[in-house]
Amino acid sequence: MGRMHAAAYQQLQSVLDFQVAAVADTDKEQVDKTAKLLGAKTYYSPDELINDADINTVDICLPTYLHYEHTLKVLEKGYNVFVEKPLCLHSKDAFALAKLANEKHVFAQVGQCLRFWAEYEHLKSLIDDNLYGKLAYLKMCRFSPRPGWGGWLMDDQLSGGATLDLQIHDADFALYLFGKPLKIKSFINHSCGKYSSIVSELKYKDITVLTEGSWDYPTSFPFEMSYIATFEKATVIFSSLHGLTVCPSDGERFSPELKKDCSMQNEAGGNISDLGGYYNELYYFIDCINKGIYPSKASLLAGAEAVELTEKQKLAAKD
Repeated sequence: MGRMHAAAYQQLQSVLDFQVAAVADTDKEQVDKTAKLLGAKTYYSPDELINDADINTVDICLPTYLHYEHTLKVLEKGYNVFVEKPLCLHSKDAFALAKLANEKHVFAQVGQCLRFWAEYEHLKSLIDDNLYGKLAYLKMCRFSPRPGWGGWLMDDQLSGGATLDLQIHDADFALYLFGKPLKIKSFINHSCGKYSSIVSELKYKDITVLTEGSWDYPTSFPFEMSYIATFEKATVIFSSLHGLTVCPSDGERFSPELKKDCSMQNEAGGNISDLGGYYNELYYFIDCINKGIYPSKASLLAGAEAVELTEKQKLAAKD
């Protein structure tokens, strides 16, 4: 994620008024390469950057189990902060960070990137604008090969498993669309780690949302994020492998062309080719800082609520 964010910042520096002043990584080769790309000073530990760099804002792309400790340090310095998802391993810590960010009056955002992904923004607009009538059913899925990098990901105590690291995207987007569900049912598969696969049914007053997330697949399996949304007058299908399709109740199916501010291609590794959602969320964050507007689209409070929902999904599977 650090390399992906660096690629986004490289492009953003030509359209927004900011400068990446410092980069930290314990991997000397990686930090030297990234710092050169961005014209930034190098540091070889997070604490060195937080304590010594000439900065007012920090982007944290550390492993999940390090988020709370270092976000706390950044906030105590009074710096603005962007934290990759999930905000923390535990919702209690996540809510504490959200409270502290509010008390410090800093600009703070969490990397819940689906809120900025063109196809998911399109889905939200269809629901909000009632273009195809009332939404009747929504299913969101996220499938991945088993993580082959960063051994901490496969340790549930460090990453929270696929439930927290992977499925949280769809849990967060359900919160973004509809708020907190009235009732939750879940099934968890433990074949590849304690929380390697989860299916959840989120019940709202007028709709059911089904989410499924798993990384219980071989390395040759392609990553895919997708949704199926059934409205009164159409069904809308999206897959990161096959694109966006609208199937009207009356007429031929078609693929709408969406306006994208950036179709940044992934040259930094990871599991998808189009990094537009990452570009968009970082553009929004920096633009908010420049305009003096607190980020509201993906606040730390929203990030804490997403962690809390994944905890409830896990608990629902035990009932």
